[in-house]
Amino acid sequence: MTLDLLAFGVHPDDVELSCSGVLLVEKKRGKKTGIIDLTEGELGTRGTTETRRQEAADAASILNVDVRENLGLADGFFANDKASQLKVIEAIRAYCPDIIVCNAPEDRHPDHGRSASLVSDAAFLSGLRKIQTFRNGSEQEAWRPKYVLHYIQDRYLKPDFVVDVTDVFEQKLEAIRAFKTQFHNPDSDEPQTYISTPDFLDSIIYRYKMFGKMIGVKYAEGFISKKMIGIRNFDALILENT
Repeated sequence: MTLDLLAFGVHPDDVELSCSGVLLVEKKRGKKTGIIDLTEGELGTRGTTETRRQEAADAASILNVDVRENLGLADGFFANDKASQLKVIEAIRAYCPDIIVCNAPEDRHPDHGRSASLVSDAAFLSGLRKIQTFRNGSEQEAWRPKYVLHYIQDRYLKPDFVVDVTDVFEQKLEAIRAFKTQFHNPDSDEPQTYISTPDFLDSIIYRYKMFGKMIGVKYAEGFISKKMIGIRNFDALILENT
C-alpha cells in the first residue's frame, strides 16, 4: 500500500496529541494516511502494554488511518543506530509516503528528540539503493520522501508553518481521549503523572488555539521543516473567510 502521509511517533499517543488534526484533514481530502509507533510505550507509569495497544487501535479507528504499525523498539532505550534505522527504512519503503511527519527535534522527553533524528536519518538513507531491506521475503526498492516534517510537542518551538485543523478538532480530541489510561480520568486509581492532570489537556487545547490565532482560525497545528517549503503561486497563501 502506498501512503500519501505517514506519521511516526515514538510512543503511542504522540501522533494523536501532535498531528492527528492534519491526518484527519488529509484523509478528508482523499489522501491515504498511516501511523508508525516506534515503541509500545512500555515504560509509561499508567496502563499496560496491552491497554496501550488497544487504545492505539481505538484511536486509529477514530482517525480512519489506512494502516497503523508498531516497530517494537525499546521504550527509553532505543538508539539511532543501524538496527533501528533499518527497521524505520523498511517501514518507509513499505508505504512510500510523499510526506513524513515525526517527533519534535527537541522536547521535555528525551525519546522525542532521539526519535526525530532517527526517523529523519532513516528517511534519507531509505533513498540509497545499496541499502538492502526485505519485507515478506521480497527485497524492497529504495524510496525517499519529498518532505520530513517535525510536529511540536510539550516544549514550545516556533513553527515554520501551521495548518488549519478547526473542522476536525473535536475528532482530534476524541482520538487523544481514546488513550484512557494515559490522560485525566477521575475514576482511575493509578499514580498521577505529568500528562494525567486535567491541566495537561487544557494546555494542548490552548497551544492549538494559539497556532490558530496566528492565521486567523480557531485551531491549527504547527510544523517544522529543515527543507525550504515552496508554493506554486500566491493563491496557496489565501485562507478562506479571513
